[in-house]
Amino acid sequence: PVTSRRPKAPRLGPDGPALGQGHLIFGTVLARPAPGPQLQGMITLTLTATLFLSPTSCTVALDWRIPRVAPTDSIVRLFDSGRTFGDFLGSATARRETWTGNYSAVALDPGLLARARAVPGRWRLLAVLEDGCGDSANTIPWVAQLVDSLVNVELRIVNSRQGRFVMERHRTSDGRAATPTVVLLDAEGKERGCFVERPLALQSWVSRNKSSSDFLERKYAWYRADAGRETVREIVELIESAALGTPRCQSAPAPED
Repeated sequence: PVTSRRPKAPRLGPDGPALGQGHLIFGTVLARPAPGPQLQGMITLTLTATLFLSPTSCTVALDWRIPRVAPTDSIVRLFDSGRTFGDFLGSATARRETWTGNYSAVALDPGLLARARAVPGRWRLLAVLEDGCGDSANTIPWVAQLVDSLVNVELRIVNSRQGRFVMERHRTSDGRAATPTVVLLDAEGKERGCFVERPLALQSWVSRNKSSSDFLERKYAWYRADAGRETVREIVELIESAALGTPRCQSAPAPED
């Protein structure tokens, strides 16, 4: 008889499958024992399919053919290897009008800017993103505007392949590795907070409306109406909380070192 078995799900730890933008690999193995001397051994058929996600997706799916940066690598080293926002913007091709439009938009909320400037210490923001991700294009330009206005905060950009272990460490509430993932580092390079995928106010709206037929249209309308205010507010609150010794990842406490 023909039997069917599925390979065990790969482990997502340091030795697990690699993450790559836009691919999901899965397989089914069919095996038939040899019925007689004319057919010796096992005949194994592996059916493998590839699911290509939309190039505008912000979810990073599994593709265990793609190599990755080892999770033991220093996050400070990853930050140092990243690009400035200006360098990233100069090479971005997908959603370019959104990236440039949001970055050159009206000035930030003066109250939030004053709060950010009042925070002592030196801070670094590491952003893992892809230029084709709509959530990245509607959040990170505002973060870059904020950083441009501060003397004690730096921002660096890496892509989802380089920053895989960062995304794995800070998944969404439903377990996805997503862009953008922004990690706050202190002067010693320790993680002191994170921002994942989109502002909490929008996260709440998404959980109630993601099945609607006009979901994307309404989501981007939310971003346009908000004009970066919620994103900037959350980043300022992350830095404030870290400076007070109470680091957090959005609404949850940050993981211990």
